[in-house]
Amino acid sequence: MRRRFFRPAVRALLLACVVAMAPAAMAQDAASAGDSYDQQFARARELASSGQREQAIALYTAMLQQSPANADVRLARGRTYAWMERWPEAEADLVAVTTADPDYADAWSARGDMYLWSDRPQQAATAYARWNELSGDDPEPALALGRAHRAAGDYDAARADFTAARARGADPARVDEYLASLQQRIANQEALLPTGLRWALRVGGTHTSFDPSRESWDEYEVSLRRKFDRGSLALEMLEADRFGEHGTAWALDGYVTLWDRAYANLRYQHSSDALFADHIWRAELFQGVGKGWELSGSYDHLEFDGSDTDMFGVGVGRYFGNFYARYRMLHAPGEGSGSLSHRAQLRYYYAGNADDYFEVNGGYGRSHEFDSGFGRVVGSSHSSFGVEFVKFLTPHWGFKLGAGFANDVDGYDERAVSAWLYSRW
Repeated sequence: MRRRFFRPAVRALLLACVVAMAPAAMAQDAASAGDSYDQQFARARELASSGQREQAIALYTAMLQQSPANADVRLARGRTYAWMERWPEAEADLVAVTTADPDYADAWSARGDMYLWSDRPQQAATAYARWNELSGDDPEPALALGRAHRAAGDYDAARADFTAARARGADPARVDEYLASLQQRIANQEALLPTGLRWALRVGGTHTSFDPSRESWDEYEVSLRRKFDRGSLALEMLEADRFGEHGTAWALDGYVTLWDRAYANLRYQHSSDALFADHIWRAELFQGVGKGWELSGSYDHLEFDGSDTDMFGVGVGRYFGNFYARYRMLHAPGEGSGSLSHRAQLRYYYAGNADDYFEVNGGYGRSHEFDSGFGRVVGSSHSSFGVEFVKFLTPHWGFKLGAGFANDVDGYDERAVSAWLYSRW
């Protein structure tokens, strides 16, 4: 019994060894079969580019055994290791090449790529900077250096790099795309303006219908925002037609940069009409932490005729690539334990800049959201869902379209559509 089991096991082990050693053996045969250096090198590059990277590595290794000081082969193997995300082996090869030949521009380029792909932007910037020094008027190193500085969060340096690439003859449209990607992204994207623009005008409104049928609501807004060095401030006029009545409110809405990765939203709104709260004060603090995370805490105080309402919120957001996701929990003290609600949003910056995005959002729970734009609390709502689409046709003109649904809002289902026009200068 043991002998019958042992022999098949040995055969299986030997077969596995043969299969594992086959690429190296084939590579060794190719390297020693009389092919010229150029033929071997071309064959290895073909293997690497066609996805047969283990075979390419084996062939490069066989060539290096014959010529250990060949920088071109070691560079090619280092690049292939980087494509395979085998970072230690890639770094060892590429560092060896740049150490042996500090003026080998392509090696510094590959080393920068390897660091950037492995999420080490500061080291990538150092490598790209050396490539940039060696490449004269070539715009590509400047673009690569800008990408590394952008990944490291040094937007001023990245902007200078992209501008230098333009001066060297880089495609203007490509440079504009990179510069647009440097715009900061925050929870309320409309509070920011691109570099060079100081004013923003927003005009639009929302139409809401109900099921069971009752008189629809119409709400309008005009907002004029001024950008300053550390933030922006908007003057807003809000109007509403509800229940056959008309009301107007005025608001100041400001965003200010505080310390490193922190900013705040401060808002005051006033109205003497019954459709709005008499006074609204709002403060929300945002603090970036870790890699792409953002924590927030908010407080809203609303004064209605004869009663006040306080609302407390905490949130966590995450920026990753061209996406932004956020969860927010809101608590309104009241009878018993008060009301608790939840809200989530997912935004996709589809053009890679900070202007154009598509967003989906949803909420759950009583009083699940305070409508800061119109100063009302959505009461007794079980759940809601909404979508928004923002597109800037030029840096100066854009629009936003939105649609939403909320069920069981004081016994009615709401269906809302909105449209907004933006002008910036």
